[in-house]
Amino acid sequence: MTFNELSAKIMEQAANKGFGVKPEDVIVAEKIALIHSEVSEAFEAYRRNNIDGKDGFKEELGDILQRVMHLGAIFGFNLEDEVLKKLEANQKRTWPWEKMNENHS
Repeated sequence: MTFNELSAKIMEQAANKGFGVKPEDVIVAEKIALIHSEVSEAFEAYRRNNIDGKDGFKEELGDILQRVMHLGAIFGFNLEDEVLKKLEANQKRTWPWEKMNENHS
């Protein structure tokens, strides 16, 4: 299944469940807050070393992607293209690691 096919499947489910399929059907701030809540749930699952299964880290990462793809599809965005463009831009980008409080390899 391609990224865009997955997006279409997510939108089909959204329509069936009443989650909204057009910008006027949703409150964008609410959708962004729900994405944020999934990120927090993923963090908590990871902290508890709950990786697999119900409410596990893997499942929560899937929830994040599903919510992001749903929001993008509501606006007709081709997120596959956006990710590819960002990957290309990041190939040329450098980060000032010495100024950042972050581990890297």
